[in-house]
Amino acid sequence: MCRNIKTLFNFDPPATEDEIQAASLQFVRKLSGFNKPSKANEEAFQLAVEEVAAAARKLLDSLVTQAEPRNREVEIERARIRSAKRFGAGEK
Repeated sequence: MCRNIKTLFNFDPPATEDEIQAASLQFVRKLSGFNKPSKANEEAFQLAVEEVAAAARKLLDSLVTQAEPRNREVEIERARIRSAKRFGAGEK
């Protein structure tokens, strides 16, 4: 489940609110063990997602680096190559 959380720091353009929200949702799902919480836990679950997203945004906004920003397309291609090496090329 957490393999879906991607690095969000030092990209050009910066991470979007949707990307931060998606990573926060995955994190809370992993911690809680719920893919979708029950009605009784829904409010606490959503609050946790919001708080994690706020903390993630604060972290990303405060980090500094001297490194050049990464290119999303290059990183996607690198991940595809790593995946192909790890799992083999998919047959279609």
